[in-house]
Amino acid sequence: MNKFFALCSTATATLVLTACASNPTASLAIQKENNQYEVTGVGKSNLIAKNNAIAAANTTCGKKATAVIIDEKTEYNGALKGVVDEQTGQMIQAAASVIGTLAGKNGSLARDEDYQTTLTFKCRAN
Repeated sequence: MNKFFALCSTATATLVLTACASNPTASLAIQKENNQYEVTGVGKSNLIAKNNAIAAANTTCGKKATAVIIDEKTEYNGALKGVVDEQTGQMIQAAASVIGTLAGKNGSLARDEDYQTTLTFKCRAN
């Protein structure tokens, strides 16, 4: 019974510490001139990064306003950036994932920070 309790306590502590150590997917808004704001979202894919940035913009504006995008910029920051272009990096990542699946291991090279989307926006009252 004591071994079971110790194992459960260790597993719970590990989960709590892992959750605390995760990277945020979006930044807090930075207010710029002319009532404009800027937020950044990151993700494993272009779409996830954009969605995270949009969610941060919507949170900034609140429920009584809508985020109106003025400028959007998405960058690829993958592990292979500077070595290969984005498309080749995606193909290498897909191949590593397939090999990892066949080997029964996680072969993904994807990181939560592979893509970064920066949005400049204004909040417009509903």
